[in-house]
Amino acid sequence: MEELKGKHIVLGITGGIAAYKSVILLRLLIKSGAEVQVVMTPNSKEFVAPVTFASLSQKPVVSEFFTANTGEWHSHVDLGIWADLMVIAPATASTISKMAHGMADNMLVTTYLSAKEPVMIAPAMDLDMWNHPTTQRNIRILGEDGVMIISPGSGSLASGLQGKGRMAEPEEIFLQIEKFFSKTEELKGTKVMVTAGPTYENIDPVRFIGNYSSGKMGYAIAEELAERGAEVTLISGPVNLPAPASPLIRKISVTSAREMFDESQKAFNTADIAIFAAAVADYAPEVQFDKKIKREKEEELLIRLKRNPDIAAQLGKNKEGRLTVGFALETEKGIDNALKKLQTKNLDLIVLNSLEDPEAGFMKDTNKITIISKDGENLKYGAKSKREVAIDIIDAILRYRKYH
Repeated sequence: MEELKGKHIVLGITGGIAAYKSVILLRLLIKSGAEVQVVMTPNSKEFVAPVTFASLSQKPVVSEFFTANTGEWHSHVDLGIWADLMVIAPATASTISKMAHGMADNMLVTTYLSAKEPVMIAPAMDLDMWNHPTTQRNIRILGEDGVMIISPGSGSLASGLQGKGRMAEPEEIFLQIEKFFSKTEELKGTKVMVTAGPTYENIDPVRFIGNYSSGKMGYAIAEELAERGAEVTLISGPVNLPAPASPLIRKISVTSAREMFDESQKAFNTADIAIFAAAVADYAPEVQFDKKIKREKEEELLIRLKRNPDIAAQLGKNKEGRLTVGFALETEKGIDNALKKLQTKNLDLIVLNSLEDPEAGFMKDTNKITIISKDGENLKYGAKSKREVAIDIIDAILRYRKYH
């Protein structure tokens, strides 16, 4: 339990019958040495009295934005700065929906939207509510936003039905919290370079050669690395994504393959691990026009292309003990092409995904991957959110690193 000693945890309680289990969870957290601030929604107080949580945590429960009789203001921003982790257990369908869509109508959701720390939720609701497409869509949104989901269990529900929807047991949630804090030390002090997104190769001031990469996979990898304590240099092509909030991530924005190559060379010199997740354009126009090309009488416009540097292959020639990971997005013969890239780029691991799979590829919130190592290990995974895929990739890197 040393992982939790002195840690600051915000425990959110929402209005479901499973709120009684949160009393046990709070007791486990306090016994482990954690400092816990309970935040309750107004409806949750109908299930468990705030005095129960206040007595166990030795802190007044926060529920309203201000205390009615004194006017004392409760700052959701301060809670976000204070906490090392936010756990919402139980998380009802209503609260999950509000979190997914930013409906800050109570202290708990406002605290979530202000959270600088990682967030973990334990959903609890009836079988039909859990299975409803709206709930599943909201769960996917939160997963893509980086929220850790502790899947509900199956059994007898408050409605009398049998099925999935009951909140995970307090002991299971506690183990997940312990696991979270133990993993934050896994890569402490390790320097990692991650490339992400597309590159754009200008034809003229208004046109370019590019691709459909959203950068979501590379950003998810960078965020997961930071959560495990790594110092990350994220070299990003043009994307429509917010900059990662972690102070352990240093983002460098580039546009072209040449710019990405130059920045990657600098970061590679001090990196322990390099992950090449960007979709780098293979070719660039031989000539870039200073002014917009006008439509002419000719039916065709010919643009000559030149090869861009292969960043992973170039840096892989002199990796000197660095662990390198590449990506292969294929439309055919995926395994064969990935193995070829693994060898020619001198990679340790390669992550294969296919455009033939509707749950993988560019501009998707999910991915379906196979991780291949140069030792011949082949790990195949089902479709998951890109944040969950990032966890699988980092776990595979840690396993490989342990034995090499």
